[in-house]
Formats: sequence, structure tokens, C-alpha cells
Amino acid sequence: MNILQLMLVAAGLMSVMALIWMAFSGPSPAKESARRLSAVRFRHSENTKDRVEAQMRKAVAARKPKIHKIAGSGSRIDALALRLHRSGKPWTITQYFYASLGLAAFVAAIIYLKSGAPFLALAIGLAVGAGVPHMAVNHLINRRNNAFTVKFADAIDLLVRGLRSGLPVTETLGVVAHEVPGPVGEEFKLVTDRIKVGKTMEDALQETADRLAMPEFNFFCITLAIQRETGGNLAETLANLGDVLRKRAQMKLKIRAMSSESKASAYIVGSLPFVVFGLIWWVSPNYIGQFFTDQRLIVAGLGGLVWMGIGGFIMAKMVSFEI
Repeated sequence: MNILQLMLVAAGLMSVMALIWMAFSGPSPAKESARRLSAVRFRHSENTKDRVEAQMRKAVAARKPKIHKIAGSGSRIDALALRLHRSGKPWTITQYFYASLGLAAFVAAIIYLKSGAPFLALAIGLAVGAGVPHMAVNHLINRRNNAFTVKFADAIDLLVRGLRSGLPVTETLGVVAHEVPGPVGEEFKLVTDRIKVGKTMEDALQETADRLAMPEFNFFCITLAIQRETGGNLAETLANLGDVLRKRAQMKLKIRAMSSESKASAYIVGSLPFVVFGLIWWVSPNYIGQFFTDQRLIVAGLGGLVWMGIGGFIMAKMVSFEI
């Protein structure tokens, strides 16, 4: 057994041991104790902030249906269908699998014709076939979420104007569905359609919130739930929410502008070794082909990939900001 096989067997055993430990370790006693103390504090505290937070938790729990399951948690197929729906494209799971298999076969054929190594071609083909469609769907989801965020504050302003003119909430949702273009109008159209077939407004909004998984829409649903439980001027509450969402969007744009140089540097530094390696191998495969046959070079290449992966992960965390 050579060095590469030993390394693969060791990595497999370590992965199995980590999975077994995660499966049988159970919940953390410290986290469970902190959760119980937090529940007692919310239940018996006289602090106004704690009481408001407890009321919000109660309102959020009350608006959920009795049999509540987050969309995509049933199986991986359901999660994939949910991601394809979030992308805004009329793609099916069958089309996604066919595209992945076609891309994998195309890349594997090119690598095999160029290198003559079947296992290497199969590994690279599977990696490209599984990774590129996944990244493409992620890109479409992020682009649709950004378009939703840009128009969502305008939709809330339209809701506020409708409520102040005397329209009920369900009618203003229909107005938003017809007047606001893009993903916002599409999602509100789905909400109004669910209400028309007999679902309550809370259930319809909850289903959309679970599918979108966006903080902005969750804020909107929580605002409606708290207003339903406590009462008050809904138009004024939604106006304040719209102002908060606009400031949140401005902060995101400011962070994106300040971190754009660092992100560009990280992309260039992270992709340059792979681009240079691929170009040299394509022009002169004999010059760099020893990395696929010599055991010492294989170990050195794997070590370099590990260190580059660690560096890419650190750079990604340095330029990633949560608001």
C-alpha cells in the first residue's frame, strides 16, 4: 500500500470517527442549561425589554401552524426543489440532474483525452458536475434575493399608503402583488392566491417566509404577528419597518463598497494557482504531468491544496460581514 492509499484510508477513518462522535455525543449540557435559564428569565423578569422579547416569541409561536415543518427539511430532494424555486427559474429536478450529468461527462471526457488518466478524469468530472450547477443556482438565488430586498421597502410603503387610505390588509397585499414588479410581486401574488383558496394570512405568510428564508421578510411577518397579538397602529409600525429596511440596505451597500477591494484580492490570490496550473498542463502536459504519477509530488500537491483551502477559508471569513 503506497502513501496516497494510506492517506486516503486515514482520512476516511477520521471522517467515520467524527461522524460517529457527532451522532452519539447528544445535546450540549451547557447549551441546554442556558436555554432553560433564558426561558425562566423571560417568564419571570420584570424588565420591559425581556417582556417584549417574550411577547414576540409568543406571537411568533402562535402564528405558526400546528404541524409546522420548515420547507426543505423533509429530504434532500425537497431541499433541492426549494433551492431551484428560490432561483426564480422554471427548472425542474430532472433538468438539474441531466445538466449536472452532462457537464460531468463533458469535462471527464476532455480530461481523459488530454491526460489518459481515467480516475483523475472521473474525479474532476464529478467535482465540476456537482459544484458548477450548485454555484450557479446559488448565484441566481443571491441575485433574486438582492432584487427582492431592493423592492421590498417600496412594497411596504405601498402597504402603508393602502392601510392609511382605509383598505384592509388582504386588499393591500393584492395591490402590492399587481403594482410591484419582480420577485416581490411574484411572492405576494402567491400569498394572495393562498389566501383566496382558504388559508389564513398568517399561514400564507409563514409558508412564504420559510421558503424565502430572508431576514427582511421574517421581520415583516413578525411585525404583523406582534400587531395581531398586541394591537396598535399597523400603518405606523410598517412605516418604521420600511425605514429600518432601507437603512439596513444602505449599510449592506456601504460594507460591500468597503470590502470590494479585499474580495477582489482574495479571488485573484485564490484562483491564480489553479489557473496557472491548468494553463501549463494544457500547453505542456509532460512538464507538469509528474504531479499525477510521482507519489512525492502527489503528497506535496495535496498538502498545498490543504493549505490553500485553509487560506481561502480564512480570507472568506475576513471579508464576510453579517448585518
